[in-house]
Amino acid sequence: MNKYSTILFDVDGTLLDFNSTQENALNKVFHNHNYLLNDRIRAIYNEINHGLWQQYEKGMISRDKVIYSRFVKLFQEVGIDGDGIAFEDEYQALLGQGYDLISGAIELLDNLSLTHELYIVTNGVTKTQLSRLRASKIDSYVKNIFVSEATGFQKPMKEYFEYCFKRIPGIEIERTIIVGDSLSSDILGGNNAGIDTCWFNPKEEICTVDVNINYEIKALAQLYDIVK
Repeated sequence: MNKYSTILFDVDGTLLDFNSTQENALNKVFHNHNYLLNDRIRAIYNEINHGLWQQYEKGMISRDKVIYSRFVKLFQEVGIDGDGIAFEDEYQALLGQGYDLISGAIELLDNLSLTHELYIVTNGVTKTQLSRLRASKIDSYVKNIFVSEATGFQKPMKEYFEYCFKRIPGIEIERTIIVGDSLSSDILGGNNAGIDTCWFNPKEEICTVDVNINYEIKALAQLYDIVK
């Protein structure tokens, strides 16, 4: 019998390379409006975006507040005269059209789907995430997809995972593991939910967050030995 029967996968930074997709979408949407996009503006956007998502993870603001204020704030900061809300809608559409798989992701899902119950747990935007998961074929390997927007909660909240668990038939908490790249949402979320955690850390970063990490991997293929 496998040590784990149910595996919860994060999406961005774990199965899909969000940084690549984001960069392509940003380049296209700024180009479409003839707005300047340089390293300084990218850095300011990333800082604004990261700060808003952190507030969302802590339950301080809504998802809509995250996505519909980031470009408004950016435009104010860098002096762009534009409609940040309409710009966001165009950006989301471009995000939904693109995906770049993390190395080994499909092979891993293809193999593990034969022996384990696989689920997606993500804090992303529902329409965008579902579009990318369909295009990448990831959706064909998992039993269900839980996007925070549709649950009313988000990682790392315990309530988010309780929502998911109620919709996973026959789940055994002690044989469930979450795999993700974010210490603040995936690993802390796993801790809050009382399940084991696997930190996908391809850049071999140092953990600076007070969380319990059961396993750490730098390549997806290393997961096989953990879950079998």
